[in-house]
Amino acid sequence: MMTLKSVKEDLQARTLHAVSGLLGKFEYFTSLRQDDGSYSHWGLSRVYGEEAAQRALAEAHKNNVSQILRTPLRNLLEDARESSGQNGMEQQQFLQQLKDHEAESLPKDPSAGSRRHLSSVLHALSALVKARQ
Repeated sequence: MMTLKSVKEDLQARTLHAVSGLLGKFEYFTSLRQDDGSYSHWGLSRVYGEEAAQRALAEAHKNNVSQILRTPLRNLLEDARESSGQNGMEQQQFLQQLKDHEAESLPKDPSAGSRRHLSSVLHALSALVKARQ
């Protein structure tokens, strides 16, 4: 008998499990964003319905940003190496891409200060990677 998963469990087990690193997942969420701020994930929407998929993706995206903002920079440096490698990019190029899409990369209604904090983290990571080259 097949066990049914919730949309959140499915998202974690099937989709996000395959994406390396916090920053890799952050880039993935950004890639799913539409101009109106909604997410485009055909599989989740088809199986669980559009509303449930949107809620699960928004919650997972917010959790991902919170994790990034709580993670020490030294750990994020390693994460950037891993995430950029999975995307087939150099670290600097990967971080620049995240910075370039910073405005649309945050979930709807982020917590107060998240935008500035995330911007500072991405800027610091980029500067650290440049300094190590």
